[in-house]
Amino acid sequence: PPSSPRRPTYTPSQITAYIRSLDLPPETFTGQQNPPENRLRNLALLQAHQLATYPFENLSLHYSPTHTISLDLDVLYGKYVERRRGGYCMENNAFFGTVLRSLGYEVTSVGGRVCMGVNGGEAGKFGSWGHMINIITIAGEKYMVDVGFGGNGPTAPLLLEEDTARARLGPGQMRLVRSKIEEQTDAEQRLWIYQIRHSTDGEWEPTYCFTETEFLPQDYEMMNFWTSQNRCSLFTYSILMAKMIMEDGRLVGTVTMRDGEAKKRRVETGAVESKTCKSENERLQVLREWFGIRLTQEEERGIRGMVTELKG
Repeated sequence: PPSSPRRPTYTPSQITAYIRSLDLPPETFTGQQNPPENRLRNLALLQAHQLATYPFENLSLHYSPTHTISLDLDVLYGKYVERRRGGYCMENNAFFGTVLRSLGYEVTSVGGRVCMGVNGGEAGKFGSWGHMINIITIAGEKYMVDVGFGGNGPTAPLLLEEDTARARLGPGQMRLVRSKIEEQTDAEQRLWIYQIRHSTDGEWEPTYCFTETEFLPQDYEMMNFWTSQNRCSLFTYSILMAKMIMEDGRLVGTVTMRDGEAKKRRVETGAVESKTCKSENERLQVLREWFGIRLTQEEERGIRGMVTELKG
C-alpha cells in the first residue's frame, strides 16, 4: 500500500521560539517530559495559552496593501511568532495544527459549517464549508481542538463523545452532539455539532458542525479564497477580533472588537469595559493596548477607501 503523505512541520528551533512566546517552558513539551500520559494535559495547556496570546482577527483583509490572506505555513509562522499577530480560523488552526504535528501529535484537519444563528441568521441552519478544525488522536481517543473561533470557541480539547458537558469559560459550558442537520436530505448522515451555553441551566446553542472526513490543504485554499474575497463574506466588510484573557493560568474572560466597538468581559465577575472607536487613530490605539498588535505604516494605509475605514 502507498505510504501516508507527510505534512510540513516546523523546526525544533521554531517550536522552541513559539512555546517561549506563550510564556511556557519549551522543555515541558519536548523529549522525555512529554510522554504519552502527559500529552492531553500538555495539549490543553498549549490550547489555552494560544487562545490568550494570539487573537482571532481578520485585519489582513482591511489593513494591508493586498487585502489577502495566505495559508503558507512560513508566512503564518512569521505573522504569529515574529510579529505577534493573529488570524482567522484557517490561519489559526493551520498554524496550531502544524505546531502540534511538529511536537509529535497525530493531527487530522477537518472542515466545518458555521451555524447561521451565530451572525444573526436562522439558528437551525448552517452555512457552507467555511471553518477549519483539528482532530487530535491520543492513545486511540479523538479530541476536537479549535483555536480559530473567537470568543465562543472551545477552550480545551473536547473528546469526540456525545452529550458530555464540559466547563468552557466561567459558568459557561460546551458539548458535542452527533446529528443530521436540517438541510441534509440523507437521514443516515451524521455530523458532530459543537454547542455552547452561558450557564449550567441555559439553553444549548448550536455554533458549528463538523465532519471526521479529512480535508486537504487544497480544500482550504478554495475555502480561504471565498471567505476572504467574496463580498458576501462577513470577513470582507467587517473587522472581527477576539482574544481570551488569562489570569493565574486560567481563562477568565474575552477581549473582542467588531469594527469600532471594543469590549473586555470577565465572565465570573460580569465586569465589562467598553470603548467606541470613532477614528482610525482610536482603533489603532485599541489594537496596540488591548491586543498587543502594532501595524506597519503600509498596513495602516491599507484601510483607506475600505468600507471598514473609520473616518471620524
